[in-house]
Amino acid sequence: MTGENFVETGQLLGTVLAVQANFYRVQLDEKDEEMREIREMREQDPPHLPHPPHLLLCTRRTRLKKIGQQVMVGDRVVVEEPDWAGGRGAIADVLPRHSELDRPAIANVNQILLVFAVADPPLEPYQLSRFLIKAESTGLDVLLCLNKSDLISPQEQQQISDRLLGWGYQPIFISVKDGINTDQAAKYLSNKVTVIAGPSGVGKSSLINTLIDSLQLRVGEVSGKLARGRHTTRHIELFELPNGGLLADTPGFNQPDMDCNPEELIHYFPEARKRLAVASCRFSDCLHRDEPECVVRGEWERYEHYLEFLDAAIAHQTQLHQQADPESTMKLKSKSKGKGQSQYEPKLESKKYRRISRKTQLQDLQELYRDEE
Repeated sequence: MTGENFVETGQLLGTVLAVQANFYRVQLDEKDEEMREIREMREQDPPHLPHPPHLLLCTRRTRLKKIGQQVMVGDRVVVEEPDWAGGRGAIADVLPRHSELDRPAIANVNQILLVFAVADPPLEPYQLSRFLIKAESTGLDVLLCLNKSDLISPQEQQQISDRLLGWGYQPIFISVKDGINTDQAAKYLSNKVTVIAGPSGVGKSSLINTLIDSLQLRVGEVSGKLARGRHTTRHIELFELPNGGLLADTPGFNQPDMDCNPEELIHYFPEARKRLAVASCRFSDCLHRDEPECVVRGEWERYEHYLEFLDAAIAHQTQLHQQADPESTMKLKSKSKGKGQSQYEPKLESKKYRRISRKTQLQDLQELYRDEE
């Protein structure tokens, strides 16, 4: 059933902006006739309605819980029994999703905005590449913003731009501090649901505060010892943009998981997709390592990144198989140093080196005596 059908029946439609415990903050659509009437009432008698009429704190109907229907941030929902004075309501149904992300858990996203800094903390190609691959694996459009461009020279900026063009990306250089190109970035977000992501300390919260004047998200500083940012965002929440659209802030992290299928990994590299568009490898299941007649293997900058990510993806897939097979004789062990690399080692026999308890020894003796008798 489409959103128009729901409106025709007089039910209220809205978007889930945040989820906390068993409550959902829902922004109702402004186009609904009942919403316009409530807004007019509020303008005429503001004290009569203490809560914003377009925002309701809702619960989920028991029926949805029984059928296992999860309600996610970004979901389009049907709201019943609105209590305008108390700012409450109940979610009666969830409309079909056109996209869904697991990490972060959010629905109906149109694009991903990756924010990195060119300095303080310094831009790390490996880390950037890992984020780009994770973003590409969602199948959504990817927009790349590079913050703190005021800290580098025009020549350095051009070098970074040329390098990323070789990767297949046209970055937007911004400076939240000096207000450089933030308006340009805002145009790409208009009337879309966007997830903003990137490592901690690159200025994501500062950018959101600039794009949405009414917000004052907590901003963290970069750790001098680690040259990394401190986490400031603790949960997922959608914020309304002044020119239309919604922006989701997500908790910062430094190393996204490489949990994609090894065979699909190569398609998340735009430069590799370009090669595969004009030619094909000899083998359909080619992993582009040492197979003969491979059209991907060769001199392109991120090929070494691909090989490292491929090892991580294979390790992850093997781990899933190991977990599904309790008789496995191998275990995954992470290395203490390196870039999140891991390796498999033989698993010791279960309880082989555990000392037998006295109770067990006594039971064994009793069994032995009974057998002799």
